[in-house]
Amino acid sequence: MKKIIVTGCNGQLGRAINHVLTDQKEYDLVNTDVPELDITDIDKVMELAREVKPYAIINCAAMTNVNACETERDAAFRINAIGPRNLSIAAAETGAKMFQISTDYVFSGSENKRYREYDRVNPMSVYGTSKLQGEYMVKDFAGKYFILRTAWMYGEGNNFVKTMLRLAETRDTVTVVKDQFGTPTYSMELARAIAYLLPTDNYGVFHATCEGECSWADFATEIFRLAGKSTKVQGVTTEEYDKIAPGQAHRPAFSVLDNYMFDMTTDFKFKPWEEAIPEYIKTLV
Repeated sequence: MKKIIVTGCNGQLGRAINHVLTDQKEYDLVNTDVPELDITDIDKVMELAREVKPYAIINCAAMTNVNACETERDAAFRINAIGPRNLSIAAAETGAKMFQISTDYVFSGSENKRYREYDRVNPMSVYGTSKLQGEYMVKDFAGKYFILRTAWMYGEGNNFVKTMLRLAETRDTVTVVKDQFGTPTYSMELARAIAYLLPTDNYGVFHATCEGECSWADFATEIFRLAGKSTKVQGVTTEEYDKIAPGQAHRPAFSVLDNYMFDMTTDFKFKPWEEAIPEYIKTLV
């Protein structure tokens, strides 16, 4: 069987990877999270890789708290850049395929256009910068790699959808930003894309989100509709929201990703976000 090391196995994507790949008989998943493997420790990473001799390493581990990254810069770079570096070195030594998950935050979001894989990166936050450095590390050290940039992910774990539904239990109206646009992406859709790429040699950088676009306010409105909630959404600008909740890290205003490389080099198609979210809501209500 082909062994696959999955880091961050208890996160949203890690759990989705397990759901998608567990039933595929040719793969044996070696699941790790912080207690089992500190990806920032090169010696521990190399020890595990030499023992497992993996077919692939799927790095689902990351520091994703955008605001915390601003104040804990060293931790952000250790986890989001040094960690991928260590895993890539291990992948290269063992001949494994390296999967790195990146983000729409590598772009500024100021161009008001759908970003393709070859567009100029320009992160505006510590989180985005640390994830971009992780991309560079993978390119520098991994021989065979897939870098998948995703956005607005939700799944089995803490996420925007669950936050909105929790707020709906006690509030008639919820304030949500209306001038930031992206694409809500179900973790199961991303896991299916990874499973599609896994047996291939179609290496490179891929944008990997559900299709379409919306604002956070639009997304919240659809969540409440699907969940049968009467809670109303009050849309506010980013500037107005920052006054309500000061100290927020910079977030891209328009970070819709174009899945150009998937469209050009594969026959894999992501669901539109409006079709994916009902699938997830059904697991909650």
